[in-house]
Amino acid sequence: MSRSDLMRGGLIAALVALVGLLPLAINDFQKTQFAFVAVYVIAIAGLNIVTGYAGQVSLGHGAAVSIGAYTTAILAGQHGVPYYATIPVAAAVAGLGGLALGLPALRLSGLYLALVTFGVAVSTPAIAKHFTKFTGGSTGQGFTIVKPPGNLVTENEWLYYFSWAFALAALAVAWLLVRGRLGRAFRAVRDSEVAATSSGIDLSVYKLVAFAISAAFAGVAGSLFAIDNLSYVSPDAPDPIKLSIYLLVGAVVAGLGSLRGIVIGALLIEFLYTGDLEKWLHLPKSVPADFFFGAVLVVVIVLVPRGAAGLLSRLAGLGRLYPYHSKAGTPPERGVSTE
Repeated sequence: MSRSDLMRGGLIAALVALVGLLPLAINDFQKTQFAFVAVYVIAIAGLNIVTGYAGQVSLGHGAAVSIGAYTTAILAGQHGVPYYATIPVAAAVAGLGGLALGLPALRLSGLYLALVTFGVAVSTPAIAKHFTKFTGGSTGQGFTIVKPPGNLVTENEWLYYFSWAFALAALAVAWLLVRGRLGRAFRAVRDSEVAATSSGIDLSVYKLVAFAISAAFAGVAGSLFAIDNLSYVSPDAPDPIKLSIYLLVGAVVAGLGSLRGIVIGALLIEFLYTGDLEKWLHLPKSVPADFFFGAVLVVVIVLVPRGAAGLLSRLAGLGRLYPYHSKAGTPPERGVSTE
């Protein structure tokens, strides 16, 4: 076993241990906050698959999260389906939506694709408000969750462990996907569509698959968002427009094309959403959160272009931040990742 494998295994073990022990050191409200961090971990993992690995820029990821949230709220609130049983359904419904969202990627790329997907996010709240019978309109849709019997954990602790169980599972699934043949095909499409086509890769198939998988992750995240959000969903909770932008920034901060820094990106989103980060940094009230969010993005792109993942790789000695700076002084083979 190589040093990098040992280091990677140690980081995974440390993350699992931290997730298990963290509730002992935080209060009940903070347990809810960290449950939302798990939600964003799943959403960023999905976005990283389609944008970081497959190279398809999407600003509509928040719409897929909303689809997942509404799927859980409608099934649990109107049809009495147990909330935990709605999660795979939310993944499937959002995945189908991802297929539709990926259709423009067959003809568009770059900025044009980003604008089309962002248009989907912009239109999602209006659609939710229009179909009042299903979504509850502007009022929203609520449902009930039941904590397992017993007094071993509080309700917020249950939500914390429930959410993080799915987050850790999502990270494991994402790692298996990007390490296999599918991940190699995604990276080939990202690096050069011409070269990928000449290698026998069907661009249409793999682009659609990337969007579907990404949206399925977002559907799970949306379902958990609905559960953690006091069992309530509305056109603005989650806000698909704001969330789409935040998730993309979180993915960039985490490091596109890598799974190592996702938790850091998720933490940034949660504590900017709640305003806690602004309080910790003692920012004046005249400085809006979005301005600070944009400033963070600029600093990361300039100073750490590979995000937290690249920084962690350097600190842990798992690889070079810049792949072209190899000891041999030659660039790596295109499509090859150090993940």
